[in-house]
Amino acid sequence: MTEGPIVGAIAYDKDAPEHPLVVQIDPHSPRAEAFRTLRTNLRYIDADNQPKTLVFTSTIPGEGKSTTTANLALTLAQSGATVCLIEGDLRRPRLLEYLGLENAAGMTDVLVGRADLDDVLQPWGESLWVLGCGPIPPNPSELLGSAAMSRLIDTLEGRFDYIIIDSPPLLAVTDAAILSTQADGVIVVVGTKLVRRDQLDRALGNLQKVDAELLGLVLNRLPVKGPDAYSYAYESYQSDAALEAQGKRAKSRRARRKSKQSS
Repeated sequence: MTEGPIVGAIAYDKDAPEHPLVVQIDPHSPRAEAFRTLRTNLRYIDADNQPKTLVFTSTIPGEGKSTTTANLALTLAQSGATVCLIEGDLRRPRLLEYLGLENAAGMTDVLVGRADLDDVLQPWGESLWVLGCGPIPPNPSELLGSAAMSRLIDTLEGRFDYIIIDSPPLLAVTDAAILSTQADGVIVVVGTKLVRRDQLDRALGNLQKVDAELLGLVLNRLPVKGPDAYSYAYESYQSDAALEAQGKRAKSRRARRKSKQSS
């Protein structure tokens, strides 16, 4: 049985690649409402110690993690929270393309000291700021696991209510697992009928190896026709762990950092 509660369920939309920001272009649609439900569920994962920095990933390419990440960030910003959306995929970045923003300079420039953070943060609306990946580096994993990345997240946590990071798929490269050690938790987007159970289990195993906090799964591309469209997906991926129990197991990222620094 796959471990991890279901925290969101997003229906399939054939127009998503051409029109990824559904919460902006069709805010009253069922799909937009599903992203708002995901926002609500994340807030209840641990009411006493809500995760602030979240890494979004998937098992394989094409499961919809980047569109999920972008739409969640928009819904959080629409609720009044200040949000920093980070393009943490330093290999095949897509977020800035979806948002129509420039990628001349970004996070990699900040990490190596070529640019100041305020010079590359791009506003999108009133409460959302976007940090693009910047020039693609030859060593993405090393940069994402660096002390400079840790300092950057600390700085952003002092300025924003949420930091949402889009990262590469887990089975493709180690980047997402490495990023998870810098965050409060990980959300895995599961493209139904795209990823096999054994692939998902291997992906979650990669997170376990680095002691990442799996906050939950988001089922994406759910079938919209037939009476059992949603229930089938839930039965296929739902675990026995309740959402509240998962929240109680969440550990503090800062405590892990301090432990590593003192060792």
